[in-house]
Amino acid sequence: MFKDITLGQYYQTDSLLHRLDPRVKIVGTLAYIISLFVVDSFVGYLVCALFLITMIRLSNVPVGYIVRGMRAILILLLITMAFNLFLTPGEELVRIGFLKITKQGLSFAVKMAIRLSLLVIGSSLMTLTTTPNQLTDAIESLLNPLKRVRVPVHEIAMMMSIALRFIPILMEETDKIMKAQIARGADFESKNLIKKIKSLVPLLVPLFISAFRRANDLAMAMEARCYRGGAGRTKMKPLVYQGRDQGAYFILLAYFAVCIAIRLAPLPFLV
Repeated sequence: MFKDITLGQYYQTDSLLHRLDPRVKIVGTLAYIISLFVVDSFVGYLVCALFLITMIRLSNVPVGYIVRGMRAILILLLITMAFNLFLTPGEELVRIGFLKITKQGLSFAVKMAIRLSLLVIGSSLMTLTTTPNQLTDAIESLLNPLKRVRVPVHEIAMMMSIALRFIPILMEETDKIMKAQIARGADFESKNLIKKIKSLVPLLVPLFISAFRRANDLAMAMEARCYRGGAGRTKMKPLVYQGRDQGAYFILLAYFAVCIAIRLAPLPFLV
């Protein structure tokens, strides 16, 4: 299960998306997430899905590798759909005991599932095509104007980069601990909720100890290298926009304009 999480992992290959400036990919990801909330029709979600499929093809990352990350949020997806399906008032379609499925609830549940799926895959695509160091430099560059109001931009970017880098490491560590505990007789498959919660104790304790140990080792390594924050630091590979980055911004602007047009279009078949 934990190996299926793709958010925070980097897939090394050569592609147009990998060669793009990381600032373009961060802005593009934020714009794509916003576009998922701008559109509110199945035609709009179709446009978002086609745009995402195109980006996946340009990334040269295997589709199966990206999609398998959805297995990690399957439970959250089902819970979200269930709440929207049964708790949205409207025209009744089916009644199951005291629960009822409405036409509006069914439509809203499907839309929410599509939106959440596209959001997770789109966010994963950014980390799969961008190294943690590139993300740190890009975040620091984009937040650079905040330095004028004494915001510690470099430290914020560093913390976000470290957090993203630790996601796959901690997932791998969790998988190892779980296998070790299963070999010692631990039962993580019990259907009894109380037993399932108790079985998490021998998993969480060593995981927290491992996380604190890794954090301490990282702090000592940064201290040994005389890390003192971002003041006066230079970069070995400064970020410079290329022609392809400007073209990517233009495509992104055109895509966002299409999403807004779909939202504002009064055509009945767009709902």
